[in-house]
Amino acid sequence: MRKSHAAPEPRTITPEKPHPQASFSEKYGIANVEEQHRQRCAVTFRPRPPSAIILTHGHFDHVGTVLELAKMWDVPVYAHPDEHPYLDGTASYPPPDPWVGGGLMALLSPLFPCGPIDLDTRLRPLPKGASVPGMPGWQWLHTPGHAPGHISLWREADRALIAGDAFITTGQESAYEVAVQQLEMHGPPRYFTPDWEAAEGSVRELAALKPELVISGHGGAAAGAGMRQGLDRLAERFDQFAVPAGSKYVRKPATVRNGRAYQMPHRTG
Repeated sequence: MRKSHAAPEPRTITPEKPHPQASFSEKYGIANVEEQHRQRCAVTFRPRPPSAIILTHGHFDHVGTVLELAKMWDVPVYAHPDEHPYLDGTASYPPPDPWVGGGLMALLSPLFPCGPIDLDTRLRPLPKGASVPGMPGWQWLHTPGHAPGHISLWREADRALIAGDAFITTGQESAYEVAVQQLEMHGPPRYFTPDWEAAEGSVRELAALKPELVISGHGGAAAGAGMRQGLDRLAERFDQFAVPAGSKYVRKPATVRNGRAYQMPHRTG
């Protein structure tokens, strides 16, 4: 497996930094990360801003400064309709499962925000037919499991895949692996995945595409035969490599169908 030195450059953005949560940010020393992200995006998209923001899903580490960026650029934010309750203030995600094993990040997961954000009039549903606004040649694929409205992005012309968190290329449960970013194939982050059956189906679907380049929400980009071999192995032996045996969501998944995917937001004040 080797890292890629080239990546697609669509004029859209999928923000991947934590949204404002004062106590969480102060506790873990990331109070200024939102401003750093805004500054980085302003430089990246100078002089022409993107025409839209595309969300793979609405977890706190993927919605980041999305509302601030949408206002700054005056652009809409697109997401799968099944993800909209987490993005319009209606519902929270199911609580994380800290007992999935793998390391410190999993144990800390109850501290991570699960509550919704409210994108208000900026929020749009992805268009039917799988086209991606502002990204000619790309299509969106519904890849649920890690989140009910999770999507991945696929470009057939060069077989490039933006996987989101359908699978990732580092061990997100371990603080050490998060720090060193060793490139290896993993299923979605275990502590935040409430539907393992759907997650397996999504990984199998993406592996069947035989991508040449993959970019995931956690870990580095990967390309070539070694990457495909690792992805095929993950798809074929998903139960062994990805599914945590002791997870409460293995025993009792939280899905849209069974009514457990959307939780009542916690109100304060």
